[in-house]
Amino acid sequence: MNSKCYHCGKGVIFGRSHTHHRGVAGGRWKKRAPKTPRLFIPNLQKVAVMVNREATTVRLCAKCLKRMRKDRQDGVRPFLTLAA
Repeated sequence: MNSKCYHCGKGVIFGRSHTHHRGVAGGRWKKRAPKTPRLFIPNLQKVAVMVNREATTVRLCAKCLKRMRKDRQDGVRPFLTLAA
């Protein structure tokens, strides 16, 4: 499975989630806040783009897709061209 952005290469990143809770009244925690592993998954969208004059389906992150549409709206040549 290719879970990376076609343009910027953004992909899944490993990290840890951290629960925040208060300790006892004296200010010391009886138990440290646990840190559990988690994945940060990018918002990838399947989009048809023109690559070498033919339509190809690629996966783009939402940020790159937004940048493409904004460039086209502003009259700037985007880094990729949408097929449809």
